[in-house]
Amino acid sequence: MSEISRPTEATGPVKKFNIDTVENAAATPAVELPWAELGLKQNEFDDVVKVLGRRPTAAELAMYSVMWSEHCSYKSSKNHLRQFGEKVTEEMKKDLLVGIGENAGVTNLGDGWAVTFKIESHNSPTMVEPYQGAATGIGGIVRDIISMGARPVAVMDPLRFGAIDHPDTARIMHGAVAGIGGYGNSLGLPNIGGEMVFDSVYQGNPLVNALAVGVMRHEDIRLANASGKGNKVVLFGARTGGDGIGGASILSSESFDDSKPSKRPAVQVGDPFAEKVLIECCLELFKGSLVEGIQDLGAAGISCATSELASNGDGGMEVELTSVLLRDPTLTPGEILMSESQERMMAVVSPANVAAFEAVMDKWAVEYSWLGEVTDTGRLIIKWDGEVIVDVDPRTVAHDGPVYDRPYARPEWQDALQADTFTGSVQDGGRPATAAGLKAAVLELIASPNMCSKDWITNQYDRYVGGNTAMAFPDDSGVIRVDEETGLGVALATDANGRYTFLDPYHGAQLALSEAYRNVATSGAVPMAVSDCLNFGSPEDPEVMWQLAESIRGLSDACMVLGIPVTGGNVSLYNQTGSTPIHPTPVVAVLGKFDDVARRTPSGWQEDGQAIYLLGTTTAEMDGSEWANMRGHLGGLPPKVDLQRERELGEILINASRDGMIDSAHDLSEGGLAASLVESALRFNTGARVALDEVAARDGVDTFTLLFSETQGRAIVSVPRSEEVRFNDMCTARRFPVARIGVVDAAGGALDLQGQFSAPLEELRVAHEGTLPKYFG
Repeated sequence: MSEISRPTEATGPVKKFNIDTVENAAATPAVELPWAELGLKQNEFDDVVKVLGRRPTAAELAMYSVMWSEHCSYKSSKNHLRQFGEKVTEEMKKDLLVGIGENAGVTNLGDGWAVTFKIESHNSPTMVEPYQGAATGIGGIVRDIISMGARPVAVMDPLRFGAIDHPDTARIMHGAVAGIGGYGNSLGLPNIGGEMVFDSVYQGNPLVNALAVGVMRHEDIRLANASGKGNKVVLFGARTGGDGIGGASILSSESFDDSKPSKRPAVQVGDPFAEKVLIECCLELFKGSLVEGIQDLGAAGISCATSELASNGDGGMEVELTSVLLRDPTLTPGEILMSESQERMMAVVSPANVAAFEAVMDKWAVEYSWLGEVTDTGRLIIKWDGEVIVDVDPRTVAHDGPVYDRPYARPEWQDALQADTFTGSVQDGGRPATAAGLKAAVLELIASPNMCSKDWITNQYDRYVGGNTAMAFPDDSGVIRVDEETGLGVALATDANGRYTFLDPYHGAQLALSEAYRNVATSGAVPMAVSDCLNFGSPEDPEVMWQLAESIRGLSDACMVLGIPVTGGNVSLYNQTGSTPIHPTPVVAVLGKFDDVARRTPSGWQEDGQAIYLLGTTTAEMDGSEWANMRGHLGGLPPKVDLQRERELGEILINASRDGMIDSAHDLSEGGLAASLVESALRFNTGARVALDEVAARDGVDTFTLLFSETQGRAIVSVPRSEEVRFNDMCTARRFPVARIGVVDAAGGALDLQGQFSAPLEELRVAHEGTLPKYFG
């Protein structure tokens, strides 16, 4: 049997996979096996042979290798992810229009409006090629939103890098931030929020997660399926090139190892201007109802689009691969199937709409190629110059891949880790007790890499392009107006704390959800839906697998208590270098709804004389805190989770915002009360006088603990004098702890902790804003 490759006169080496080698490999185990090179295990190759009843062709091998990869098949996590569907009540599903399984979930907003959002990872590509890795992460998640029939309206970017003073951190961060800004700004999409964490545990595996949100009318929702015998299959957008080949199987489904070849060719190259045109083109197709089904081409490229469209449909599909428009004529069929070139879409079009479809393509100057049609055979047939090179049941490629019930076990070191509590003393500076010591501690905290101002980064993003941004970073949530006439809108927040999850994966995941839920509630929005990006090490390590299993269990249990469903997300595994995994980092995004975004609540004080209230009580919970982290300590148990209390706090914040009882609200999380007081003051450059003795006595803690503990379920709000009685009555009726701790002092120009210290706002700002420019210029 001969090699299958495209005839070419081009010079230079061309990667080809010889079918004879595949068929004879069982007899020659010493050779470098093609399926191993493509990321398949021996048992998985054996399963492919069993499914087909024969040896796979080179093209089939390419398809199965990418579609059965960890990145595409979720083979290590699927058994656990089912909990997100099993633990959903009818009440949680009442506003869910499209759930897990499609490109993105869709939630009903009312008045005929719907919103779709999703978060995904582009971690490994960013480590290899920071600019393109991060840029194409934005591009890929935006195409998921387009494919649902929605207009993308905003993006967010939760980021995690290595130690701030490590020389490689600057390389990765500069490239990633530039890529995110360059792609998102060019698309005209506001970047409305995210996170930035520095920790040496991410040195070899930075996390670049990207979220996109889109809005649509109910009738515009589109699903990814190929139905209707005789309907045409078309590929449109950018041409297919050699970038991103094997990205899903080779780059994103195994750990980094210096002994392996360079993975640079597996990183995609993006063109945001081509994607901007693609957005408008797709929206016009949707408006004219010119497509029966649509699928973006991201991970696994044409392999994914053809197999998923066919598998989700009611028949089969037959396509001619030589019709694909190429940037690189030397590509083999397998490489064309595996390429993850960006800015491409695949659609199913009825014969009656072909001419109208082509007219839209011509209007927007978008290239397209008719590849084939939908059949009733139940088979996915792919041909090369008329010769069949793929003949498979599409479901075996897209949905019935291997599912592993991987062993997992609680680490033997977990008990010792949790017993190692933070005991910082006055003598070693771990627990300052004097007024001068407390002030120095607050300044040190707000200048630390994780608590400092991220303006150096966010100022590189356009947060107001499009004119519908109502709030953005540094407020607790990003807020987007959906409908100008009614003021209908959405709020979004993303959160995670890898230290918390490392100490206790079950509760750490719940704490991530709690904080995102709280951030949405502080803005005044009603939390409605969840998307998650689960970033973990190798699932082949039982300890890492335990962290993943516990985190999913914790997150699914917490969603039930809070009453909001998971609508979709992403699992990113093998985030480790050699045998060293990252901290388990489940990034959780929560979406909330505004009936009127005019009622949104910012995080900073503005009006002189307003009362400042602390909602919730404080206990001594320093383990896993930012202060302990600054002192080089990681051990003990993370803050306790009280989901019912989080729900009660959310209801108070939402009702108070909607009824005009509060003018600002800021959650307490990393950095505790100290960070929230400083951030509330600096938000609009407005000072305050704060007295903490009474609330410290009430809670039985000292001033240091009150300031730096990271007890959850707390927030600070500013209340107009005219609303204090009504606000207190509401809290009392709900039996929720509340204490008046200060007053806004616009003329004072300082944060005055009475009886302790007074810090001028300028001094606080210099400390808060100087860190990132110091390290990154």
